[in-house]
Amino acid sequence: MSLSHLTLSTCDVEKTAAFFEKTLGYVRDPFPGNVPCETAWLNIGRGQQIHVVYVEGFEVSPFEGEFGRHIAVYYPRPQFGALKQRLQQHGAELIEPLRATPFERFFFRDPVNGYVFEVIDQDRSGQPERR
Repeated sequence: MSLSHLTLSTCDVEKTAAFFEKTLGYVRDPFPGNVPCETAWLNIGRGQQIHVVYVEGFEVSPFEGEFGRHIAVYYPRPQFGALKQRLQQHGAELIEPLRATPFERFFFRDPVNGYVFEVIDQDRSGQPERR
């Protein structure tokens, strides 16, 4: 079984999708015409997507964090510096991890909704952790 997509709610589809495009490099995929709300489908690679959907009055959970809900993605370690710079230029808050790991990683909070993402070295050394 593999992940097909995950859905993120927002009050501003365009700002949310644009943030992910400009910082993480995701591109928009076409979506079916029968979607009953404003949406953007973002290709995150390997046939997987993030569906950004409009939800009136949406508020992010107060439980976003390293030991709460977050979204973890792999990214090449040599490109962490440039990614962090792009994230900050587009208003993201960088967050240091609360626990040490044998591989590099960091967290950020997106400026549109407050979702927390973990960015993990895709070539991490050491044994894979159980999550």
